[in-house]
Amino acid sequence: MTVLIRGGTIIDATGERAADVLVSDDGTIIEVGPDLRGDTVLDATGCVVSPGFVDLHTHLREPGGEDAETIESGARAAAKGGFTAVVAMPNTDPTVDHAAVVAEVLERGRTAPCDVHTSGAITVGRRGDDLAPMGEMIALGVRIFTDDGNGVQDDRLMRRALEYASSLRAPSDGGPIVLAQHCEVTSLSAGGHMHEGEWSSRLGVGGQPAEAEELMVMRDIALSQLTGSRVHFQHLSTAGSVAMVRAAKAGGLPITAEAAPHHFSLTHEACATYDTRFKVHPPLRTTSDVEAVRQGLADGTIDAIATDHAPHVVETKERPFDQAPPGMIGLETALAVALTELDMPVADIVGALSWRPAAIAGLDAHGGPVETLRPANLTVFDPEARWKVPERGWASRSNNSPFVGRELRGQVRHTVLHGEPVVIQGEAQR
Repeated sequence: MTVLIRGGTIIDATGERAADVLVSDDGTIIEVGPDLRGDTVLDATGCVVSPGFVDLHTHLREPGGEDAETIESGARAAAKGGFTAVVAMPNTDPTVDHAAVVAEVLERGRTAPCDVHTSGAITVGRRGDDLAPMGEMIALGVRIFTDDGNGVQDDRLMRRALEYASSLRAPSDGGPIVLAQHCEVTSLSAGGHMHEGEWSSRLGVGGQPAEAEELMVMRDIALSQLTGSRVHFQHLSTAGSVAMVRAAKAGGLPITAEAAPHHFSLTHEACATYDTRFKVHPPLRTTSDVEAVRQGLADGTIDAIATDHAPHVVETKERPFDQAPPGMIGLETALAVALTELDMPVADIVGALSWRPAAIAGLDAHGGPVETLRPANLTVFDPEARWKVPERGWASRSNNSPFVGRELRGQVRHTVLHGEPVVIQGEAQR
């Protein structure tokens, strides 16, 4: 059986053109052109057809946090958001810091409605004391390492990690290994539950200064220069961080960066009602920080939009603001928030969601041009559709979205994974 995506406008890294896309049941694109015929037809009238989205920063919670999310439910949320691949974070219980847990996550993701890859921890237990056995995890396909949720505090240990990673290569294609950093100096951020500034003072809530992030960004840029190793900065949130990454890239350093939708759309003022849906890590920042992140995406300083999808059960988010865990769900709203908030061409937004993160993660089956013989991992979305974000009815097991009640522009209509339509007309098929 073939699947025909009919009547859309293709946008990929090669440009934009109107064409139908015919997909075979072996998971490849058969033909791209006008007036094609197929067995199952997906209507793409008025829609963009693009390579599938890739999320570099997804918390799937499994193993250990299945009440909030499972690999299956998180992958379904990803598919509904147009993602055909996600990179799961290692802050699970047990931590993804050795081969056995990597194998478990990959096995559980094998039948999921999007490709599930996992990152590995840089240090054992993400405690920042001893390097994790990266080599054995790389042998199973891990290409990104991070202690996400914790920044590696020890300067010497981070240098060793970068030097070690630079000597390693992915066995599949010889590609580089990437160390991704959650930038936070805990001696400055300790006791902080939101951005340190006007609103934390008004609310009487402990704050995290921008410098807690920026000092580690500065350090890791210096360590990248010292070691020649690649560094990927996760969820940048401050103007100073963006400026430093811009300068590092201009100097030719192997630096990449991501930004989360909430950091280019919401400010710390959103915390004024003590609503814990707006508590996130790193925290929501100032208007000038938000504008700097937007500009960083627009000029390419920030390479990718990554969701930092962080589901939590209702009971924990109903705790007082200073006791509730940080985090927001974001897989099902990322595209719409980007289209609504960013003053960027649609093609640039798609690039930040698709081929640019795919390149960072080394996922050759995703993000490539929509052309004959390429893997059929595709997203079809209506860039003009308007919808109101619901409080319930998520594919995710959790509902801690900061965008509930807001009208957004842009909605995924179909998602095709290895030739199979896993989302049709916005409804998950498995």
